[in-house]
Amino acid sequence: MPKSSSPLEGKLLLSSPTLRDGSFDHSVILLAEHSPSDGAFGLIINHPSGQMVGDLLTAKEFSPISHVQVHIGGPVSKGHMTFAAFWEEDSYLRFATRISAEQAMGHTQNSGALVRAFVGYTGWSKDQLEDEVESDSWFVVPMPDSILSLNHDRELWKTILAGLSPFHKILAGAPGNILAN
Repeated sequence: MPKSSSPLEGKLLLSSPTLRDGSFDHSVILLAEHSPSDGAFGLIINHPSGQMVGDLLTAKEFSPISHVQVHIGGPVSKGHMTFAAFWEEDSYLRFATRISAEQAMGHTQNSGALVRAFVGYTGWSKDQLEDEVESDSWFVVPMPDSILSLNHDRELWKTILAGLSPFHKILAGAPGNILAN
């Protein structure tokens, strides 16, 4: 990933096991935009909705992207669909978020590109994300080079978390409600 003005931008946020609500439970969020003065924007990349774009956008003009998976991007603005594309270029993993359906169609023509649709997004106001990271609600990790080949489903959280350290591997394998055992 190319250098960014923010040390968090372009990173993944893995939810702490303590974040157990429906939106963020075992979430992996691509932090696409971050500014300490303005806040942050991200997309949950591992919560597939079970639908394809063609299930939601039935007009013939969308047929080139009808096979694209739709993910739940977060709890904000769930009535809005946006697209993102991921690809490798010059040995860097690149991504574009908040792209239009037309731009998504263009990215599907590029060999090796991964295109996803997202309903909703995650967002933080000024200083909110920094406070949550400081309180250990999120593990901030670099995007793995293998992200394009990994399944973007609920198991992605365990896969990435387990690879961080022996401690994180234990967390990844712990039962959902550890206090009930």
